[in-house]
Amino acid sequence: MNSAAEQTRKWRSVLERDARADGAFVYAVRTTGVYCRPSCPSRRPKPESVEFFAAPAVAERAGYRPCKRCSPHQADRQRAAVLAACRHIDAHSSERLTLQTLGRKIGLSPHHLQRLFKQITGVSPRDYQEARRIAQFKHGVRNGRTITAAMLDSGFGSSSRLYEKSARHLGMTPARYRKQGDGLAIAYTIFSSPLGEVLLAATPQGICKVSLGTGASRLEAELRAEFGAAVIKRDDRKLRAYAKKIAGYFGGSHAALDLPLDIRATAFQRKVWNILKSIPHGATRSYSDIARRAGMPTAVRAVATAIASNPVALLIPCHRAVRKNGDLAGYRWGLARKAALLAQETKPTKIRA
Repeated sequence: MNSAAEQTRKWRSVLERDARADGAFVYAVRTTGVYCRPSCPSRRPKPESVEFFAAPAVAERAGYRPCKRCSPHQADRQRAAVLAACRHIDAHSSERLTLQTLGRKIGLSPHHLQRLFKQITGVSPRDYQEARRIAQFKHGVRNGRTITAAMLDSGFGSSSRLYEKSARHLGMTPARYRKQGDGLAIAYTIFSSPLGEVLLAATPQGICKVSLGTGASRLEAELRAEFGAAVIKRDDRKLRAYAKKIAGYFGGSHAALDLPLDIRATAFQRKVWNILKSIPHGATRSYSDIARRAGMPTAVRAVATAIASNPVALLIPCHRAVRKNGDLAGYRWGLARKAALLAQETKPTKIRA
């Protein structure tokens, strides 16, 4: 019987479609009678409908049949190769690893390894190693290591290198992370727009949240719930320049909303969000198009999840993602707002006399 902690770990691997967990277990869905690999691109089931098995044969003895999309009962040499690469990076994340040395270790050419790794995991081996180093650093400071000791243990040769990466992965400095964000200063403002109130929040490093709603008190409550350990204070004047630029967007400006951000993201989320930011003003892209550009053409659901987790509406334009047939799909702040944003962006730029 799996412990609660083990169940939670496996479920997290399923939610993240973690290819490293392939081969370690399979999960089965009671409502469909099907079992899958953890990395299967199919829609995620409800957690109460899932049970885990150590191997395909065990799942089949329990009456489940293999998924036709991920074929968990068949050996997959490509997945096995990528899994071996992940495990090697895990074991040597603090070392300098090149595509050449990693390719020799698992028997693939550097070019083939790079292409296959991105196809299956959605990130490059280098990005994967970077994420593992940050994870090792986080584990160290959570367990009492000093910042310097955790930095060296995780393979960062200098504090400048660590601080360079911390902005993207921690959303705060290493020292602040060690204190679990305690005392982090966040200023926010709320202003009206044609689509309701807009909440804009920022740290000294950049904007950490933009959300839309119909009630200022509710938007503020959501902000405080998300950043529970931070010192949060309304400061309309301090954020006036940022708010003015976003208000200009609602007023018909086609200028890029290129504002400094202070947000946390996994390597895959960052890849998807960068693709969203590259979509031209007034244009849209389908979820499947974005998945292909992210190097994971079958991971449309994972792409949709990454888009839905975007914390800074408008600045990362998740409203420009649509269904393959052009229909609008889910939007955290409602399809009516999504339609209004897209309609606004197709209007010609206002010309002043």
